[in-house]
Amino acid sequence: MSNDSVPRFPTTPARSTLPDWYPDLLDRISSHVATGHRRVVSAANTEVLRSYWAIGREILNRQDSEGWGSKVIDRLSTDLKSRFPAAKGYSPRNLKYMRAFAAAWPDQSIVQEPLAQLPWYHQLALLQKLDDDSLRLWYAAAAVEHGWSRDVLALQIESGFHQRSGKAVTNFATAIEDERSDLAQQATRDPYLFDFLGSTDGWRERELEEKLVEHVGKFLLELGQGFAFVGQQVRLELAGEEFFCDLLFYHLQLRCYVVVELKAVPFNAAFLGQLGLYTAVVDDILAKEGDKPTIGLLLCKNKKEVVAEYALRGFKAPIGVAEWTSAINSSLPAEFESALPSVEVLEAELAAGADEL
Repeated sequence: MSNDSVPRFPTTPARSTLPDWYPDLLDRISSHVATGHRRVVSAANTEVLRSYWAIGREILNRQDSEGWGSKVIDRLSTDLKSRFPAAKGYSPRNLKYMRAFAAAWPDQSIVQEPLAQLPWYHQLALLQKLDDDSLRLWYAAAAVEHGWSRDVLALQIESGFHQRSGKAVTNFATAIEDERSDLAQQATRDPYLFDFLGSTDGWRERELEEKLVEHVGKFLLELGQGFAFVGQQVRLELAGEEFFCDLLFYHLQLRCYVVVELKAVPFNAAFLGQLGLYTAVVDDILAKEGDKPTIGLLLCKNKKEVVAEYALRGFKAPIGVAEWTSAINSSLPAEFESALPSVEVLEAELAAGADEL
């Protein structure tokens, strides 16, 4: 057999043989492909929501005019399954959710960004947990921004996240000169909720610190998006003396270290001097070129806001003061409750009827 008759297969050129601009071309095209995939998923989700809204609206309109009850929905579910055998998501319960979805948003135009970016399970959490439209939209935007799962969304609603977000007492407005001050403020909470620790009565700072590190994943969730854990009892040396900051983080969006000091007692203005020292040493020893000034976060068992505000006036370093608690004492207002099934019932329904949804 001659060489001419041997089958030849195309080979992929080695990257080293390609022009210098090829990596940039690959990155740019990869970005377009990833964006295209996200848009396809987002568009598909939007169409599902529009379809569910339209079905719910048809049910509402007919109920208003004819006054029929739930038996019609049961019959409707059976007939839809018969007419569309391959279709999923038309169980009697899901049809009732569609009706509730349409009732919550009378105008179909509301089914748009950011609400339309959330999957159906998230929509059910918003319906079940909240009756206030503006709060539903607020939490929908927060869920999209932070990438919350449905379970995390439900947890944040139950913990009153909208009342705690960005509420720490800080000097960021004067200590952080650029637009980062608003971002830093929004990255705070007050109070911080450590409900995953159980009862903390009688705990000392080190016990609290150890448990937070033990549950660092849940702790990071409560701290918020962008925090990366660096270490516990991080050693800092200055003029031959050793200092140990409780917890050290790096914030990826703010591009700076964050020193967290934990106190199991009420706020005392003297705590700020220690925290200010730690932030200064971290700036000098750990921070690299391009890092922004270190932020200090003091978490106390309780505080008087006016005292904390006055105490912070004398500090040039950016510092925030907030409370921490292991339980939110106040329950959700009555208007947040819903006639829809509880989260527990919803979980059981989703688990038992996965094929339906």
